[in-house]
Amino acid sequence: MHIEPGMLASPKILGANIAAAGLLLCYAPALLKRPALWLRTLLAAAFFSVFMQSFHMPVGPSELHFVGAMPIYLTLGFLPTLFGFALGLLMQGLLFEPQDLVHLAVNSLSLMVPLIALHHTLGKRIAAPAGIKTILQLDAAYYAGVAAMVGFWLLIGEDATALADWAAFAASYGGVVLLEPVFTVLVCKGVAAVRHARWARACFDERLTAAA
Repeated sequence: MHIEPGMLASPKILGANIAAAGLLLCYAPALLKRPALWLRTLLAAAFFSVFMQSFHMPVGPSELHFVGAMPIYLTLGFLPTLFGFALGLLMQGLLFEPQDLVHLAVNSLSLMVPLIALHHTLGKRIAAPAGIKTILQLDAAYYAGVAAMVGFWLLIGEDATALADWAAFAASYGGVVLLEPVFTVLVCKGVAAVRHARWARACFDERLTAAA
């Protein structure tokens, strides 16, 4: 889901910076009012960074990553995941890929916009613990959104990108959609098994720790 440096002109990067900052500012009050979410945000950023570094490979005009979006979202909650994506990309840029800092907002939006859309539609109707069918639906919808966001950036990029190249990238996430739900179910079951522990209630989303 990375957009490589040089693909977008400076005015478009500036627009992405404004849009990303605006999104985060909209949700910042809700985060700041709940100190319990601050730890979860740091955990989301850390897990996201580990997942991203664990597997990434160039595919077509972008890169295929194991994002781990659904295990993070379902165990840590919406706001920690939203801010964790931005913070995790910042950490990766500072520690591993400084050239990606140019497109920090662009890449953050590619992950945040689909998450916001998912949360305010399918996400709010989830009954914890989520089953494999529900998780498959969430993954499919989310990564379709990520692929669409990458397509948007390529569409407004400085160099033309063949539709077939974008389609190859979008199709590559099919493997993630099939494999990530299995991992998500295992993670959710693990959290549910320790949900009564005090530390678990501090670290994980209330919908999961309160599940019977």
